Amino acid sequence: MPLEELPPVDEHSLVVGAPPPAVWTGVLEVLGSAFGTGTSPALARLLGCEPSATTAWGRAGVGSTVPGFRVVAARPPRLLVLAGRHRFARYAIVARVEPCGSGSRLGLETRAAFPGLRSAAYRLAVIGTGGHVLVTRRLLRQVARAAERAAAGPGAAG
Repeated sequence: MPLEELPPVDEHSLVVGAPPPAVWTGVLEVLGSAFGTGTSPALARLLGCEPSATTAWGRAGVGSTVPGFRVVAARPPRLLVLAGRHRFARYAIVARVEPCGSGSRLGLETRAAFPGLRSAAYRLAVIGTGGHVLVTRRLLRQVARAAERAAAGPGAAG
């Protein structure tokens, strides 16, 4: 399903005290860690996510993957579009980085389709409970910390 056909779920943004290239690097670092390490790969397997493994994430270009997501568009340092699917949904995350004053504005947009009754129950559990918003805001804060730390340079307190 093309990105444009996925219904928007929400969008959250945060002003980051770092330039777009540092924010871009932070996005790659945080998303790679969030979806590619810890319990995330096991959860991706349980849900039947496609893709199911990390491939070429170090370069994070079109075709690179982390469990549950494939890069479908990348225009460093401004746009990263990840898409995936599992047994309950087809979904995408659109990360946009724009200059904002002396820093950047990072936006994370979620789009998803939840076909069928079981998928509607899944949507209620993930979106309806507010859990998705908490996770998205946490990702934004983690990217901001990583980008600001990188922009401050080696030896900066963090």
